[in-house]
Amino acid sequence: MVTRSDILDELSVFLEQERSRAHRMIHHLSQFNGQFLRRSQVQDALAEVAAAAGDAGLAESALGRALSWTQDAALDDNWLYLALRPRIGRWEYLRIHLEALSAEAVQISEFLAFKERLVGGSRVDGHFANDGWTLELDLEPFEREFAKMHEARSIGRGVEFLNRRLAGRLFDQRGRGDELMLGFLRVHSYRDQTLMLNDGIEDTHALRAALRDALRYLKGQDKESTWHDHVHELRALGFEPGWGRQASRITETMSLLLDILEAPSPVVLEKFLSRIPMIFSIAILSPHGWFGQANVLGRPDTGGQVVYILDQVRALEREMRQDLHDQGLAIDPKILVVTRLIPEAEGTSCDQRIEAVAGTNHARILRVPFRDESGEVIGKWISRFEVWPYLEGYARDVEPELISELDGRPDLVIGNYSDGNLVASILARRLGVTLCTIAHALEKSKYLNSDLNWRENDDQYHFSCQFTADVISMNAADFIITSTYQEIAGTEDSLGQYEAHTAFTMPGLYRVVHGIDVFDPKFNIVSPGADDQIYFPPADKGRRLTHLLPEIEEMVYGERQDDTAIGCIADRDKPLLFTMARLDRIKNITGLVEWYGQNEVLRERANLLVVGGFVQIDKSSDHEERAQIQRMHELIEQYGLQSQMRWIEAQVNRERNGELYRFIADQRGAFVQPALFEAFGLTVIESMSTGLPTFATKFGGPLEIIEDGVSGFHIDPNHGQAAAAALTAFFERCESDPDYWDRISQAAIERVLEKYTWGLYADRLLTLSRVYGFWRYVSNLKRDEARRYLEMFYALQYRALAAAVR
Repeated sequence: MVTRSDILDELSVFLEQERSRAHRMIHHLSQFNGQFLRRSQVQDALAEVAAAAGDAGLAESALGRALSWTQDAALDDNWLYLALRPRIGRWEYLRIHLEALSAEAVQISEFLAFKERLVGGSRVDGHFANDGWTLELDLEPFEREFAKMHEARSIGRGVEFLNRRLAGRLFDQRGRGDELMLGFLRVHSYRDQTLMLNDGIEDTHALRAALRDALRYLKGQDKESTWHDHVHELRALGFEPGWGRQASRITETMSLLLDILEAPSPVVLEKFLSRIPMIFSIAILSPHGWFGQANVLGRPDTGGQVVYILDQVRALEREMRQDLHDQGLAIDPKILVVTRLIPEAEGTSCDQRIEAVAGTNHARILRVPFRDESGEVIGKWISRFEVWPYLEGYARDVEPELISELDGRPDLVIGNYSDGNLVASILARRLGVTLCTIAHALEKSKYLNSDLNWRENDDQYHFSCQFTADVISMNAADFIITSTYQEIAGTEDSLGQYEAHTAFTMPGLYRVVHGIDVFDPKFNIVSPGADDQIYFPPADKGRRLTHLLPEIEEMVYGERQDDTAIGCIADRDKPLLFTMARLDRIKNITGLVEWYGQNEVLRERANLLVVGGFVQIDKSSDHEERAQIQRMHELIEQYGLQSQMRWIEAQVNRERNGELYRFIADQRGAFVQPALFEAFGLTVIESMSTGLPTFATKFGGPLEIIEDGVSGFHIDPNHGQAAAAALTAFFERCESDPDYWDRISQAAIERVLEKYTWGLYADRLLTLSRVYGFWRYVSNLKRDEARRYLEMFYALQYRALAAAVR
């Protein structure tokens, strides 16, 4: 393993013995005086110097290796500061004196303070930010007693690590583990119904004896007989419902517990806990945006997260119902999606307090309004960047309504995005229940130097509130689920969204020296899927919505041009290059249009279909979308795309969208997702599910979803011409090799079925909630000391920032 001393020793020797080579490199970097360098800039500089000097070995030298590990660099007249990442999740900080060419290690605080000085953050409101009084957030002292992973390959498999590390230790404590398990089984009930154990079992010896007696009794019974057939015998032994519906499952569950009490294994422990009746009701928080089931997709702040949650709810209810049935309980699960009530609903259902979720029996949307300081209801939609002043009061208002609708507190609270995660953390703390958070996207990763330049952006984006809320909620969570490994820890060459919150600074406000640890076992990868009732292969003729094909054909190839569509495709014989997303900078749709416009060969091979946003600028109230709309019109005019491209405003009918994918697949087209960064990529899953060959960004989730060259293709959105060339090569190969399109299509379908379905998602999420609930009960996973620290940070920092937004 590479250590700080190894790096420093080797670098010091090189700087002393290879002074000329080192000076050439450092001198080149010094041209960026007073600036911050990204990893790509450092790598480019290293390559340029090596090429110019004919020094092929520079990259393999101690200095070259240090620069190859550099993720972040900063310079002034005297010093070059480097943040090195020799391995995923492992950081070292050092500085090199530009004249003396001497290297020394520095602490995180010093590295961040140097960056603060460069952006002029040394004096704020008459006080020096670097005089020892800068507010530093450091959660590391609270984590020292907790087991952490060490290997990068273990990241995102937290529950597996937790069970391996804690199971043996717990049950080796001279009976303490047995007693804790007994206590855990005794707490389970549903309303007034006792579950699992009754008072007939007084201690662990009695539990073991009762399990042996029950297994002897059940051995001679019909395996398909039910709990009710044996209720008197089992209750007399001390058992209550919850062990299983049929005798065969009851036997399996009791055998698993006996195995745990005898010689616990992590696999058996997880399997046993996954059967315990613990989750009867769930609250899912998603306050911002237009949350509804119709007429909302494509509106500002409203897209993939809404689709994700609705599909999640349907999958969770199905899984919960099946679990309760298998446990032998006649209980209807309840799920509430808690969102914001918007009185000025603009034709949506967002002004309805309660709305049933279609395709479920007992899941509903509960809407609670935002209120101002005087208690008046806020009527208009509010951007996700502006919601911060309302969230604490919103959490307070939600609590009694949530308890009323669920007839008690929920068993699990799930937060979504920064605002939902913060509200969920407040509610989970007050209610004393397990908290799961889902980022969907952490804005800090989307905007370059958004932490350092927070003041310039705060009036528009209020990053100070958002980053503060993120740090609080991700540390308050009992467990965090992500869609991909990339979301947590990135790759060898790029940071994950969560890893970017390990250490950062907002000059003049506070600096984070230890915000989150990607090796924390709270992280788990649970990938969502696409709705298989909507997104399925074209060959499944019996389910095709063929009656929609005429209107889809008119939508794609029609000549009508108005405020919902522009452009008219002249040559219908060419396949379609298709993309669908919100019109914002990160989704990079305008980037794709520019690549297409500049590549004459690609334009000869395929037409371009864009579905997203509004076509007319005056229909949008979102400043970023308006800028993208303007850019789209400019590109269409600049490259003369009117006869090769069709741009249609966002489509909210999911069934028709599913058939649209298949319509394009029928013509052997391809889907492109050109985002600068994509946390997961639901449209990637949707397109692959329908057999459409898919090209997607290599930054974020699609890097894991797609096996490059097998089930799809990765593209680099920062190198548009290379991406356009890859698209061109694909269509050319499809012409020369008629089976090539089919091979990629089939591989995409198989990849989704293997890894990305909602059934797999729901089963895993519910298992995680039970396992983490168990460890919260039997250990200090509640992290009470850290929570008190976060409460102080919330009260002293977040509240003031949120009030300033108002």
